[in-house]
Amino acid sequence: MTRWLESERLLATLLLAPAVLLLGLFIAYPFVMGVWLSLSNTSVGNVGEFVWFRNFVKAWNDSIFRTAFGNTFFYTFWATIFKLALGMWLALLLNRSFRGKRIVRATMLLPFIVPTVLSTFAWRWMFDPTFSVLNWLLYQTGFITTKLPFLSDGTYGMWCAIVVNTWRGMPFFALTLLAGLQTISPDLQEAASLDGANGWYRFWHVTWPLLKPVTVVVVVFSIIQTFSDFQLIYVLTGGGPANATHLLATYAYQIGIATGLLGEGAAISLFMLPVLFIVVWLQLRYVRRLEGA
Repeated sequence: MTRWLESERLLATLLLAPAVLLLGLFIAYPFVMGVWLSLSNTSVGNVGEFVWFRNFVKAWNDSIFRTAFGNTFFYTFWATIFKLALGMWLALLLNRSFRGKRIVRATMLLPFIVPTVLSTFAWRWMFDPTFSVLNWLLYQTGFITTKLPFLSDGTYGMWCAIVVNTWRGMPFFALTLLAGLQTISPDLQEAASLDGANGWYRFWHVTWPLLKPVTVVVVVFSIIQTFSDFQLIYVLTGGGPANATHLLATYAYQIGIATGLLGEGAAISLFMLPVLFIVVWLQLRYVRRLEGA
């Protein structure tokens, strides 16, 4: 008995067992179940049979799926670009000393505090075809003569979703990049200034190289969250009009849950897996290369 109690291997097993159990229950089991569903013709009330890759082939031949697939890349690319550019700009501003700096930094957390569904409802009201405050403002200031179809046109709807996603995600970029800026010694900036470097030169040759590892991590996290975004599109446009703003997540929900075709919905959602796997692999490879440099 004493030998068992003094065993490090047994102690390690007992300590790791709860974590392994939770990971298996909440991550491994849903993933394996999703893979099984994608390879079967399971629907609500029907156990289904193994159909190999028929669901994936059917999804690929679906024009709405291809639209959602392209929308997902378009949405992720532009939202990430805007969040990075605006987040960097905000981080550089907040890194300066000015009165009320702490209050401004605290207000940056507001988009995180407000639940996604609630803030998206507010944006939906602002983009409403009839009661849009933005249309009213643009019309009253003379920028437009007719109402803009913010959510009743597919192109406008997608850009509206990108705007809302940028508004929600920009503080995450700003605060994380600001934390990275705080670790850079001011002596480097002063030394560059004494050598005659202007603001852009100091940013590009001093700040940016030191901030690059943090930026890579933030961008990868943002890509993963944006690529699999569901709530924002579901509340703002519902995938419409005419399925023009569907992303992979919302289309998978429509097929798998709304219509009850669980196997086909699971197959659509699994199309995200290889893309996100490649993104994470590239990020890890890049970070290792930076560490080895």
